[in-house]
Amino acid sequence: MDPVSHDLDHKNMDPRPNMDLTADLETQLGAMQVGGGGDMLIDDYDGVNEKQDVAIITPDDSIDEPLDPLADDYEAMRERYLPKSPDLEVLYEATDTWHIENYRSLQRPKTRGPKFQCGGHPWRILLFPYGNQVDFASLYLEQGHDDDDKPPEDWYACVQFTLVMWNKNDPSVHIEQTANHRYSAEESDWGFTRFAELRRMFAGRWDGSGKTMVDNDSVNVTAYLRIYKDPTGVLWHNFNNYNSKKQTGMVGLKNQGATCYLNSLLQSLYFTNAFRKAIFIIPTENETEKKNSAWALQRLFYLLQTSEDAVSTQELTASFGWETKDIFLQQDVQELSRILMERMEARMKGTDAENALAKMFVGKMKTYISCINVDYESSRIEDFWDVQLNVRGNKNLDESFKDYIQVETMDGENKYFAEGHGLQDARKGVIFETFPQVLHLQLKRFEYDISRDAMMKVNDRYEFPEIFDAAPYLSEGADKSEPYLYQLHGVLVHSGDLTAGHYYAFLKPTSDGHFYRFDDDKVTRATLKEALDENFGGDYANMVNGHAGVRNPYTRTFSTKRSMSAYMLVYIRRSRERDILVPVGEDDSPSHLGYTHTSAAKQLNEERAALEKRRKDRDEAHLYLPVSLVTEDIFRAHQGFDLIDWQANPSTSAAPQSFRVLRASTVGDFTRTVAETLQLPAEQVRLWVMVNRQNKTIRPDQPLPDLNMTMNEACSRHSSRDKAFRLWAETTTNVDGGKAQWPNDNPSPGVSPPILVFLKYFDADDQTLKGVGHIYMKKTSKIAEMIPVIQQLMGWSPGRDSMSLSSTSSTGLLSPPHTTSGSSPSLQLYEEIKHSMIEPMKAKSTLQQAEIQDGDIVCFQRILSEKDSSAIASTGKYTDAREYYDYLMNRIIVSFSPKFPTDNSEDDFSLALSRKMSYDQFSAKVGERLKVDPTHLRFTTVLSSTGKPKAPVKRNQVTSLSQILMPALGPYVNSNQRADALYYEVLEMSLSELETKKNIRVWWLPEGVVKEEPIDILAPKSGVVQDLYASILKRANLSEDAAQRLRIIESTGCRITRELEANTVLAGIPDYATLYAELISDEENEASEDDQAIYAFHFDKEPNKTHGIPFKFIVKPGESFKDTKDRLSKRTGIKGKQFDKLKFAIIQRSAYPRPTYLNDGKTAA
Repeated sequence: MDPVSHDLDHKNMDPRPNMDLTADLETQLGAMQVGGGGDMLIDDYDGVNEKQDVAIITPDDSIDEPLDPLADDYEAMRERYLPKSPDLEVLYEATDTWHIENYRSLQRPKTRGPKFQCGGHPWRILLFPYGNQVDFASLYLEQGHDDDDKPPEDWYACVQFTLVMWNKNDPSVHIEQTANHRYSAEESDWGFTRFAELRRMFAGRWDGSGKTMVDNDSVNVTAYLRIYKDPTGVLWHNFNNYNSKKQTGMVGLKNQGATCYLNSLLQSLYFTNAFRKAIFIIPTENETEKKNSAWALQRLFYLLQTSEDAVSTQELTASFGWETKDIFLQQDVQELSRILMERMEARMKGTDAENALAKMFVGKMKTYISCINVDYESSRIEDFWDVQLNVRGNKNLDESFKDYIQVETMDGENKYFAEGHGLQDARKGVIFETFPQVLHLQLKRFEYDISRDAMMKVNDRYEFPEIFDAAPYLSEGADKSEPYLYQLHGVLVHSGDLTAGHYYAFLKPTSDGHFYRFDDDKVTRATLKEALDENFGGDYANMVNGHAGVRNPYTRTFSTKRSMSAYMLVYIRRSRERDILVPVGEDDSPSHLGYTHTSAAKQLNEERAALEKRRKDRDEAHLYLPVSLVTEDIFRAHQGFDLIDWQANPSTSAAPQSFRVLRASTVGDFTRTVAETLQLPAEQVRLWVMVNRQNKTIRPDQPLPDLNMTMNEACSRHSSRDKAFRLWAETTTNVDGGKAQWPNDNPSPGVSPPILVFLKYFDADDQTLKGVGHIYMKKTSKIAEMIPVIQQLMGWSPGRDSMSLSSTSSTGLLSPPHTTSGSSPSLQLYEEIKHSMIEPMKAKSTLQQAEIQDGDIVCFQRILSEKDSSAIASTGKYTDAREYYDYLMNRIIVSFSPKFPTDNSEDDFSLALSRKMSYDQFSAKVGERLKVDPTHLRFTTVLSSTGKPKAPVKRNQVTSLSQILMPALGPYVNSNQRADALYYEVLEMSLSELETKKNIRVWWLPEGVVKEEPIDILAPKSGVVQDLYASILKRANLSEDAAQRLRIIESTGCRITRELEANTVLAGIPDYATLYAELISDEENEASEDDQAIYAFHFDKEPNKTHGIPFKFIVKPGESFKDTKDRLSKRTGIKGKQFDKLKFAIIQRSAYPRPTYLNDGKTAA
């Protein structure tokens, strides 16, 4: 099988390689994909049931279908099975039939039909007569260039084609499949692996026709081709090896996780050239810190101008203070835009760019209340950076603006109090005074659905024009001497729903150019229809009745409504286009950054060189061996378990040295390299292999004796198959005749070589555990004989100088020095077997009896007097090496932050604590750091998903820090809690006193039920409701007299359960209940005896589906429901269209309540 068709199943079998095709075009072409059973038509052939169990019939369906044309009626077949796309221009068409004889004798596994011409290039049919590894005849269309006549590398053709197999004696017997494909030099064939089932082709009757498909061992295959003009350069493109810079001259932005919304906004601002130019003017020459947003944005814009590849936004998001979790959370685009504008505005103050953004993006609107019957108007003029427009209930931009400036009449009980005129009928509204040069329109595609009590996406159809006249929405006195005509510059799109989706943008970089689609790192040219019509939302066009809809790639659901729709529009005033789309060149970028002109070229060249080096390193990785080296100095700098921390920060002196060594180089070559770094002769360095022991430690095992052995061979023989070849470099100063004398070289006959032992010292005063060095001891030496050697190394022997760690006697061994009784401190020795096993050593045992071997670690400490031990222990320090080892094993670095953020960076800190610490122990450490009484500290765990507070930590002496940070909830439960962080708060009272209090949350209702504000109150558990009044009045800015009108209601399941009296005991309020506080209205205070008070609540369709805030309402006898609705609107604060959507019902208390809906003609009483 040749390469052309070798990988058809998993490479060339997708009819829609570009899932980013516009849905409208995809739907229309989908109607052309008729026929049965081919892989070409579906993503997962085996997973699709081709038989429909239910037929949906409409009156249109009852019209008789046209008769199926005969296969030899080529025009009729083309019209039926290869309809033209109305959006594409046809360049060439062709039809060719291959008359196949002796089918059973065709060459296997494949054969090709005769060539035919279309569009100046040869084409032919490729047939696998007995299937391409399936029990179906496999049929493809391929471009017919041979190896000696290859097309140009950049050649491609956008082809829509139909392949028809038919009985040459009975053209009514046929099977057809239709597809489209972008043919190129690399992708030369496309078609159908399962075109026709072999069993049916040769046996039985084809679809009840009485004929077989292959009749008398012959069959015809007809190919219908249509080559379209590519309007964008990416029609049916699979985007393999696609180069945005080469195709469009522009580059995209990399998606860090869920930053597509940020990318679309940044591209929009970047192509607002005047904004880019203003950003470049900001002086940042003295602030090249990554926390500087202006510097990061300048850097990003410059790279977008000059880079050949997609640009990362990591520097910019880092300047926002975002952590890893933040880049996986989608933020609100409008809020992000405003924050970015505010930051840039603040940086522009006092510079040449001051007010540049306001001149571009700020307009003015007037909010007014104008009396109808008297000459009085109250108004104020405000700036706006963008306009939020309602989508729901409006068909287009014009209707949204009319809705925005609609006038509300204030009359009846809602009259306006005009100063000097009393209550007056008035008109209330907003009107625009000026529009900015660059108009940002935020379309409210996401809004709260009161019936579902949730945020929902509005996918209704909503049209916007390419040219927009804003003049009709200006006030009468506005200056209209310059036309307010706006040209569409950008369409920011969201595809998906509230929970899953994707953002991208259509932008028009030049006033007379084309729209381009900016989809993260990919930039493609787009048509005007793709930028406008296909982002209006609403239903898909030409959807067949009963069709499941189009599958959204982000939500993976089918829908008849478009999931892609515009959520933000950018218009530029046509009379100011030259000012806004002003050319921005390299000379406009800030040279002081060091990223422009000569410095920029140098910086970018360095970055590209680094990128090329990483690529080269990857390509040559098989030639090199990574080596991790431990030296004596590294061991001394290490504090902790084993000889070294292999994960230590490379910038520290305790980190292993990393080398990249040619596998073919010798051990002697690498020894010389190490000697150069240690500034020693090569003969004074010896390399030991380090191996993984069964107890999970890594220790030196044996020296590498053969210096001529290759590093690859040494690694293969001795390595523990780690990522890197681990070695220890031993050094000596004992040289005789130019040859180093190693202690364990050439032992005497019958004498065992000495043992290499590493020493660590635990200093109880400094609370440190450091490496001291290594010594050699005979196996027959007693443990006690190590003590004077250690004392001598530490310089604790009087009358003798401290010996070098590498000094040896003439025999190559450290001989026990002569000591004077009482002149040196007494020592306690321990063997560090593994992290959790630190065993004291017996003085009279020999090293052989203690099973000491090469590479073992002995830890020693001074034996403290009882007085010294007590003094050290009183400070919370450890006096025993075993205790300190236990601390190290359970040590954890915990980050502490104030629960309520402050501006003081020192309030955030980290402490090294033990997991075994009790609440009081780690609280004391935090109190010592904060210099506060630890009894006044309260801690709260941290949610790992959001970084927000989770739950307060209860003070319990039995619970350890480990149990607080990592609660045991079972093997299948995720606590969603950070195991290395806590929030803290400094209380005004001790925690024990706090535990006598109860935190009660009350929701304050200042405006009916449309607005609620949480008030958290710390009240005595034995208190009463009246104890809450003072806190509520203070937070609501009310006088003490208002306490007489204050009402607190208890709600469960969004229904009022009771009104709480002032003497109601707080302990009797259930934790699951919701408390609301409000002022009793004048209407309720002035209610007559005939008026009736009821409890009202909200529900969705059924009374048991409650939501929202319940409330108390006064019903007046005999009042028409129309008047009752007016009072309801005033009582709830719900007005306008939102109120008009509501329906009202009376519900009797019963086991199965049923609503009785009211209309304006009825009464509620």
